[in-house]
Amino acid sequence: MPIPKHDFTETIVSILDRYSGRNGDAILKRSEIVQYLNIKTKAANRGSKSRAGFANHYAIYVLVEDYINGDFAENGGYSEYEGAKFTDLFRRQRELPFGSKLQNHALNHRLNEEFKKYFPACGYLPIIRDVESNRYWINEKLLVVEIDNSSVNLASAIKETIEAYISARQSAFTEFTSYCQEIIDIQEASPEKAIQFMRGLFCPNVDARVFEIASFAVLKQYYGEKRIYWGWSPEELIEESLILYKTGRTNANDGGIDFVMKPFGRFFQVTETIDAGKYFLDIDKVQRYPITFVVKTDETNEEILEKLVNQAEAKYQIKAIVEKYIEAVEEIINIPKLIEIFENVLESGLGAKVIKEIVLQSRVEFNVEAEEQDIIAFEKVESDTDIKKT
Repeated sequence: MPIPKHDFTETIVSILDRYSGRNGDAILKRSEIVQYLNIKTKAANRGSKSRAGFANHYAIYVLVEDYINGDFAENGGYSEYEGAKFTDLFRRQRELPFGSKLQNHALNHRLNEEFKKYFPACGYLPIIRDVESNRYWINEKLLVVEIDNSSVNLASAIKETIEAYISARQSAFTEFTSYCQEIIDIQEASPEKAIQFMRGLFCPNVDARVFEIASFAVLKQYYGEKRIYWGWSPEELIEESLILYKTGRTNANDGGIDFVMKPFGRFFQVTETIDAGKYFLDIDKVQRYPITFVVKTDETNEEILEKLVNQAEAKYQIKAIVEKYIEAVEEIINIPKLIEIFENVLESGLGAKVIKEIVLQSRVEFNVEAEEQDIIAFEKVESDTDIKKT
């Protein structure tokens, strides 16, 4: 079976060449763990808007690093090694770039499960774990390949490959934040460039996390300009701005609601699909409390609602049940509506604050540290530097 190749594959082969006497292509064809890394590094050169999870990369990295630090590739004896402590591996993961918020799932099962999905015929899994002692090993069988009747240990090449991938992702993120700063700096001369930048974040093929971050940033500024008056009597009214809160990690499979608006208590859910089952599951989570769905699609609201109704009728066949669910869809905000809202935000002179919010939220979601430094760097984003639509 041919190995799928992408931009970063050339980097992987180049690294393998240096460790194997220019046998990189042959190793890529024979090594399952290298093929796995080839699959997991597609996002390296796609910019910060592409998805780039690091958990499984780092699970491999810390175990390979422990293997190298023990000189097992040179001296052997790994089968006699007592194994790495979980606490040491976990701490090391979180010291790495983008790793400060990683959990233990990759080390404990997710890496092995995903590897097995890609290579069901392989007789080995990457991580060996002793639950009783909580000790871990990299599977040495996956580190060694036979090339031209000689063995090549891939530990150092694997470590360097992951380091090169992380470096590429850091560069992509730096370019993204630099471009955000550029948009802010040149907004007076070219407000259309800011609009095009945002249009690039509101498209059906953009990464789900970036879409959710951009949606939050735009809606937060849009609703923040609106005020309501409420109180216990007409004589004692309180003036309050609408505030949108993000309730959890972006695109997390945590079963939660994505945004909540105060003081209305309005719920927002961001989704990539038009799937009545998913929408109704979200509605059931909050006991059919009305939800606004922010949908990553160019389809019209009428088309989306028609699909939902058709799917619901096919599933439930009871008109009263379908109506109750559809009534709980408070509003649908599609991509054209988001762009329209952003243009309204530009007219209010708040465009630069949207981009500032995108940068800050992106640093959190991509596990980049020193948000405080970003706040200082973007302090210039005030009314005198806001993007104004001409």
